Amino acid sequence: MLSQEENDLVTQTGPGTPGGAFMRCYWHPVALSSELPPGGAPKPRRILGEDLLLFRDDGGRVGLLGLLCAHRCADLSYGRVENGGLRCLYHGWLYDVDGRVLEMPAEPPESTYKDKVRQVAYPCVERGGLVFAYLGAGEPPLLPNYEVLDYGAEHRLLTLTFLNCNWLQSMEGEIDPSHLSYLHVPIGKVDTRPVPGGTKPADELYKVDVQPKLDVERTAYGMRCFSVRRSGPGRHYLRITNFILPHMAAIVGNEGRIGEGYNLHWHVPVDDTHHLRIDYVFNRVRPPDKGRDGMHEGEVRPDGFLVRNAANRYLQDREEMKTKTFSGMGPYFPAHDAWATESPGPVHDRTREHLATSDVCIITARRILIDAIRGVQNGETPPHVIRDAADNDMSDIAVISAVIPDTVDYRTNWRDAVKTLIPR
Repeated sequence: MLSQEENDLVTQTGPGTPGGAFMRCYWHPVALSSELPPGGAPKPRRILGEDLLLFRDDGGRVGLLGLLCAHRCADLSYGRVENGGLRCLYHGWLYDVDGRVLEMPAEPPESTYKDKVRQVAYPCVERGGLVFAYLGAGEPPLLPNYEVLDYGAEHRLLTLTFLNCNWLQSMEGEIDPSHLSYLHVPIGKVDTRPVPGGTKPADELYKVDVQPKLDVERTAYGMRCFSVRRSGPGRHYLRITNFILPHMAAIVGNEGRIGEGYNLHWHVPVDDTHHLRIDYVFNRVRPPDKGRDGMHEGEVRPDGFLVRNAANRYLQDREEMKTKTFSGMGPYFPAHDAWATESPGPVHDRTREHLATSDVCIITARRILIDAIRGVQNGETPPHVIRDAADNDMSDIAVISAVIPDTVDYRTNWRDAVKTLIPR
């Protein structure tokens, strides 16, 4: 468990907090590009405890500005997109995506006042169907060159949802391999696609061995997580997932199609008690199967919140628990995750925990975060903040789901063990 001081350190991300200073060293995905269609309305969005808005100007550029007008603090998200910027409805002040005031219509023609006022504005870039923003000071670092960002729209499925809890609660759920033997397990019908190298689907392997051997490896981007389960004589099931600083997980997706793709999940702090989750289903070979890989039809409300939530007890069905799913909460995994991560409360009190052997991944991730935040307090650059293009190689991020010989040292030879299973 953590001390109260440590728990505050890793959960508080607002302006002026140590965790907030750490978070502001990185780029964050703050929206789907599809949320900002040409000619569309500005979109309010709270990020890292700051009230902001996103808009696409009439030239197609995306801006992230402070929500309230610098003049008389009216809400700019109601403004007009025109003349190269966003115009406040109250007095017509016009801002560009960089926060410059282009027009102050009520001021005398000779006035230079507009050159002395700047609206809060943060740099944005669009890649891979996402809008990334940098909320820190000074020159932004390079956006990490994640493979998924270089593929076209046909290779991805994107979902954005809002969760009613601190970001770290959801992030820790991503790096908890032992829960796969319980929370998401179907009863009766299972995915019939065998894990590469094996004869059984992952759902069955999770049931066969509920005590996986867990191991971790610190990396330049965060942490690599190894999960090893028994899979018959002379074989074991290896699953490799990743914690990528500051708040992303690269996890197994497209079971049975190793080498084709994987999933990325970001958990971006809205404030200390809410966060937004972006699910990125990626397949480099073929379009992802919306029915199998997405499964969010009817599960997400138009406002981005889940249909299943604490107010309706996640629509848990006790009859369903007997014949269909272990949780009784439908087939959509993020709804199961929401129950697990929201039910401890808006900010999980980690001083009350009793951690066990199966929590080694979570313990290590917390230590990585604490070390990085304290490093920023001491003037250090945290891990995975990239300034040199030569360092912007993300090929070491690997997501693996495969049955391999149990004689293989998975920590050192996992690349060789699975390369014959990857389609070329």
